[in-house]
Parts: sequence; C-alpha cells; structure tokens
Amino acid sequence: MRYVAGADGGGTKTAVTVADETGAVVGTFDAGPLNYNGQDEAGFAATIRDVCRGIAERCGELDACVQLCVGAAGISNPAVSGLLTARLRENGYRGGLILAGDHETALCGAHEGLHGIILIAGTGSICYGRHPSGLTHRAGGFGHLIDDEGSGYSIGRDILSAVVRSADGREAPGILTELVYERLQIGSVGELIGFVYDKRTGKKDIAALAPLLSVACEALDAAALRIADKNAAALAELAFAVIGRMEAAEAERSGSGAMCEAEGAERGETGAACEAGESERRWPAPFRREIALAGSVLARNRRVREAVVSRIAGRHPGWRCIDPKRDASYGAMLLALEALRSPSGGGEGKR
Repeated sequence: MRYVAGADGGGTKTAVTVADETGAVVGTFDAGPLNYNGQDEAGFAATIRDVCRGIAERCGELDACVQLCVGAAGISNPAVSGLLTARLRENGYRGGLILAGDHETALCGAHEGLHGIILIAGTGSICYGRHPSGLTHRAGGFGHLIDDEGSGYSIGRDILSAVVRSADGREAPGILTELVYERLQIGSVGELIGFVYDKRTGKKDIAALAPLLSVACEALDAAALRIADKNAAALAELAFAVIGRMEAAEAERSGSGAMCEAEGAERGETGAACEAGESERRWPAPFRREIALAGSVLARNRRVREAVVSRIAGRHPGWRCIDPKRDASYGAMLLALEALRSPSGGGEGKR
C-alpha cells in the first residue's frame, strides 16, 4: 500500500494528516512549529525530523509515503523552500514533494475537496479560489504595510487610531480607550504611543487587540461598530474579486458546453453524449458556489462575520458562506493525493 501525507506548518505547531492511496485517513499527529522567519534552525530541523518520524510510524516505513505536501506561510521564499526540501531529504524522505501556500491547503481542507473559495481573516487577510478548469485567483494577502484590510492587524490598528482620535477630540469618547488601556496595562496616550512604536512591538501584538472589538460591538460603541463595518466591507471586496473570476470560469464552462452541443449536433451526436464527452473531459468536477469563512476574525467577531455574509448575499445571492469542514493538513493531504493521481504520478514542485 502506498501512502500520502499533508502537513500544515504554523507558528505554534505543525499538523499532519496521513492517508492511504485511496484517500482514507490512517492517522493524524502534531509536531513542533514550522516558521522559518521566527524560529531558529535547530528548532526548524527538529520539527522536520519529528514530521518524518511520525509519518514513518503511521505508514510502517517512511519509503511507503510516496507523496508529501507541505503548506506554510512564506513557503514561496526560495531560502525557505530550499531549506525545507534539504531537511526532508536529510531525514530520509525520498518521495514526491509539493510545497504550497497555507491559503491553498486551507481551501482544500475547508471544502473537503480541491475547488471552491476561502476567505481568511486572521493576523492577515486573503481570499483564494480554485476552479475545476484549473483557474486560480487570489485577492489580498500582500502584507500589513500595503494590504491586509479586514485582518486582525487592520482591526487592531483601527482600534488604536480610535483611541488617539478620542483623546484629542476628533471622536466622541467610547469604551475602546478603557479596553485598550486595561489590556496593555497602561494609562495614557503617551504610553500607548510608546507601545506602538517600540521596536519589540510586531504586527501580531497589534492584531492581538482585535478581540476587543467584539466586546465594544456588544456594547454598541459607535467607533467599534464603524470599525467592524469598515473591515467587513474590505473583506467582502476580497470575496467579490475572487467570485468574479470563478463566475467567469463557470460561464466559460457553460459556453463550452453549449458550443460542444452545437458541434455534436452537426456530427449527429446528442447533447448528452457531447456533454459526457468533451465538456466532462475538460472539467469533470462540479463547482459549488460556497465560500468558506476562516480565521480568528471571522470565527470570533459576530458583527464582522454577519456583515460579510450579508454583503456577499446581497451582491451574489447564489453563493453560500460555510464554516471550514476540515483543517489545512487534510487539505495538504488532498493536494498530495491529487499529485499522486496525476498522469505524471507526482513529483516535486511549488504550487
């Protein structure tokens, strides 16, 4: 029996799903973090070693795993992908290897399949779609300096802005100031500025303030409601951009089917026969109009989530928002399985 595995590397842990060549899951486990930018090389190497050992235990031997997909943020960086590949080979893994972005593996896990759309709002924000035709499209996810609207960082930054605007009179006083001061254990705008511009303060520290928005929204704080609606609108824009591309691909599929039927009629074929031929050979998989909502912002802030769902329903009533069905390691396993079943039988590469 041959096996495949999918790994979702993150800043706190690496989740791994192992399945046989039919797609039946034979085991799952967690290893240490896999975050090249925030982890020393020894820790990185230890995680890879534990991943290989865990896969070997569940497959009987490491050589039985013939395809592995690893999904992680920043994996497109040649330094990261090169080191990851080298460490896997050093630990005895000789099978095919696919390196994918964490948004790609998250999509496949969320839909329990290879196609659909996922909207993610965590520390950052991104929307990604994959159509049976092979078309993929992403919107957002270009970093907190120029993008990531609707993310935890964006919300945290807006909360801090509301605090200073309230302090100098540009906005009416609200409860955000009290909530922020309590969370940071400070008592003045001066201390707040010190926190924001301290070299030790990173984007995750700013994003960590985002949960305060839920508390303020429940209290119907005017500034909080405005921030929630602003960021929900930004997230909906990401979804609209990807929906548009997926709809265009669906329209092409429908158009190809109609053209195929016309050509088939000229040859004396029935429409059904034609559809079962050319159209189904090109795009055999159905495409459900579903958007998975993922990430801490969409999972925990009811106001933002409801506003996003409402905006999507208003613009695209045929689309439905869903919760993720599986995790990203399961999605990575599906991508490994797809590679194994491809005509080439798998191999190495980046998605």
